[in-house]
Amino acid sequence: MGTTASKDASPWGGQPQQQQQSMPSQSPTRNSMNPFFMFSSSSSSSSRTQCEAPAPPPLPPLGGDMGAPPPPPAPEQESTSTPSSSSSSEAPSYSSDSIADAAKVVSAVPNPGPFEQANMDAKRLVALDTFDGARVDINKQLSPYMLAMHSFWLGTSMLPDGRNKTYTFVTQVHDGEGGLLMARLDPEKGSVDGRIHRALLGGLALGKLQVGVSAEGATDQLLAEVDLGGATWTGNVKYGSMGGGLVYGCNYFQGITPALAVGAEGMYVSANQSLMSSYTLKYNHLPSLSQGNDSAEPMSDIQKAAVATGGMLDGAAGASSIVMNFNAAQGLLALNYKRIVTPNRVTLGAELQCSPVSLDSQVAIGAEFKLQRSKVCVCVDGTGRIQTTLEAKLGIAPGSPSLNFAAEVDHAKDHMKFGYGIDIQG
Repeated sequence: MGTTASKDASPWGGQPQQQQQSMPSQSPTRNSMNPFFMFSSSSSSSSRTQCEAPAPPPLPPLGGDMGAPPPPPAPEQESTSTPSSSSSSEAPSYSSDSIADAAKVVSAVPNPGPFEQANMDAKRLVALDTFDGARVDINKQLSPYMLAMHSFWLGTSMLPDGRNKTYTFVTQVHDGEGGLLMARLDPEKGSVDGRIHRALLGGLALGKLQVGVSAEGATDQLLAEVDLGGATWTGNVKYGSMGGGLVYGCNYFQGITPALAVGAEGMYVSANQSLMSSYTLKYNHLPSLSQGNDSAEPMSDIQKAAVATGGMLDGAAGASSIVMNFNAAQGLLALNYKRIVTPNRVTLGAELQCSPVSLDSQVAIGAEFKLQRSKVCVCVDGTGRIQTTLEAKLGIAPGSPSLNFAAEVDHAKDHMKFGYGIDIQG
């Protein structure tokens, strides 16, 4: 039985007869005494008589080196593992290079933003919202797309029509497709103001419609605007009726360098046939990433890419901005300065207004201090008038109510006013 198996088939899957003859002479005797050999040879011989089924897969030997297939060569394993290890070691550098290359393609000159908001961030430090009396604002989020607000103001002397109290209702609706609807109702005065914002041309432009009607009819207005913008510029075109006549206007704001932007605005009012124009220059001094990263922590790939393209840290300590605006119709030159002393803590601001013709001027200095749950703003102008506002959060959860206190003291005119309010978020 063992002799027949050695001539016909191999116990390891039917290897050629020459390999079996090269084995030592005692191998057939040892294999014939092996029960595994007997099972394998019987199964292979029966498989040839039953429809010539293919041989079963080879089984590992029970012991010894009796014709076992050699393991895969070592060089092939090294060749398959070497590319994976090299690719994993080179992945960070490839990612870093790709980010840097992509950043070089993008223009380093940012969009300067709307022309109307060029000096707003610096001017808010010296134009505080001081009031007298008691003011209550209640905001209610009716849905993710709708907001309603009730505003009460009692015991005030700041209303232009001589009233000492007022109530207004404001609602705002967002349609989820780049559109915004807003309405403001004053029941006592009988006036309604509305705004409609809508994205145009697939988001390339923004259309605005402003409507205002009242019972008197003297202050009715209708104004349509279109905001345009690119990678480094913004523009606006407006047309409507205001003050009893047609109004035409446009403005353009262009970024020149990553820190410098210039713009101009012109408006014509047909009611008094006056042409108004203003010119703005804004300069931002921002610390670069290479100079501002003094910590031992390494910079990320995005920061390295920003350094390679002259990137800067907005909002970091030492960041400052200067805005110069000249109003040709009033002959007034205004300079606004803002500096961040400590990020999210201390911010300083100053404003200088002067008339080149009459040489009249006035100056104001302001400061903003942000604490964990409160904010204090102080402003002092050249006449000695002091303005102060305090906003304190009553909780740490988002939407917590806040208390507002405002005070203004003018020692030269012996004039003082104080106010307090509460803002409730729904």
